[in-house]
Amino acid sequence: MRAVVVGGGIAGLSAAYTLQKLAREAGRPVRLRLLEASGRWGGKIQTDHTNGFVIEGGPDTFVSTKPWGVALCRELGLEDRLQGADMERRKVFVLTGGRLVELPEGLAMMVPSRVAPMIRTPLLSPLGKLRLALDWFLPPRGEDGDESLGGFISRRLGRQAYERLIEPLMSGIYAGDGDCLSLLSTFPYLRDWERRHGSLARGARRSAPPSRGPTRSGRHRSIFLTPTAGLGEIVEALVTRLSGADLRLAAAVQRIDRAPGGYRLTAASGAKFEAEAVVIAAPAFAAAQMLSDLDPLLAQQLRQIEYVSTATVSLAFRESELPQPLDGHGYVIPRVEGRQALACTWTSTKFPHRAPDGHALLRVFIGRAGQMDDPDLEEGSLIEIARTELAETLQIRATPVLVRVARWPRSMPQYNLGHPERLRAIAKRLDSLPGLRLAGAAYGGIGIPDCIRSGEQAAGEVFATGRSAADLALPVAAQAGR
Repeated sequence: MRAVVVGGGIAGLSAAYTLQKLAREAGRPVRLRLLEASGRWGGKIQTDHTNGFVIEGGPDTFVSTKPWGVALCRELGLEDRLQGADMERRKVFVLTGGRLVELPEGLAMMVPSRVAPMIRTPLLSPLGKLRLALDWFLPPRGEDGDESLGGFISRRLGRQAYERLIEPLMSGIYAGDGDCLSLLSTFPYLRDWERRHGSLARGARRSAPPSRGPTRSGRHRSIFLTPTAGLGEIVEALVTRLSGADLRLAAAVQRIDRAPGGYRLTAASGAKFEAEAVVIAAPAFAAAQMLSDLDPLLAQQLRQIEYVSTATVSLAFRESELPQPLDGHGYVIPRVEGRQALACTWTSTKFPHRAPDGHALLRVFIGRAGQMDDPDLEEGSLIEIARTELAETLQIRATPVLVRVARWPRSMPQYNLGHPERLRAIAKRLDSLPGLRLAGAAYGGIGIPDCIRSGEQAAGEVFATGRSAADLALPVAAQAGR
């Protein structure tokens, strides 16, 4: 079988790895090509090692609560290298009125589930706290349709709780506008809690898993994991495992057409590749361009998925030059604060191994829906935004010993209202294109585990094309159990 994976990010790498594995398990040879438009592997995973610092340009961790990331690391021999965030200094703060206020305890999957911390927190006014308490008594909404995340939270918990508690946490995940994001595409369990339990707080309490408590060392387990040398370890391990495939960088695909027995891919260089199985693990707008002639209706649906541009600025300082210790994992910034930054992670506190002794590493996130209209913002302007944020909030005015900027134009897909219907329309069009599937963050989840699962599922589906049910049963069952 000839197979081509378009896109060398974590979804594409996972798809290629899964295709090879399924072929090996089935005893079926596969001629595999992996084509990446840029000059490096990893997509938004970009790990830099400089002078003892481990700097992530994109995501810096993945969550263990979604099993596909840990499972892949286990297969790649990386499980023993996974480290959790330092939970002894796990405090997170919210910027409000120009000062940092600790996020109250008792937030279960973003929902306040404990009364006492909500009563004590200065993040909410007395009226805001009373409105929050109404969640215990408000009846569920009767309609079955979708609604915006911001509208849902405001309806259940009040607008103030949404703006000061939920919105900054949500923005840290989606970089989106909660008044546009689809509830059913982002946090569908919240609607389920409302219906089943009549209250989000009650649902959070009843749905919370039993606490595992501290480890033998006395530390609480962290759900945020990363390999010791950064997420780039996963990328490197996958590329190494794909050594038998035809791996090509700087190989942008311009179009995909039908060919006898499958598809023909045309690269920007003019090179052509034919395959029975194709996985497109590129951004939705790039996939739309490739498919515009093959299936104009599918391309139209893909173009409707909006994207937001973001950037990260990592800055290192001598600890002796910091005005105060960084006691926590960082802080988030609500949209209502009007800051250009979205959040700031105190990287060397969260993961001490990422900075050499005597130094602190911080990372400022910039860009959310409606706040970064220029995706090509100059590096100098981004550094200025980051340094201004650190000066105003943390009084850090020292000259950094190291600065790294990562720009991500049109990088964050937005699961806005209408996204569930759009995914159904995309799936319907794909039914008419056997052997071709889509993978990546634009569809069913934006985190690293979600993208891994997306690549694995797409690979399993295209590998199954043309095979009998008996031949398919073993490898598909093996994949489903992972």
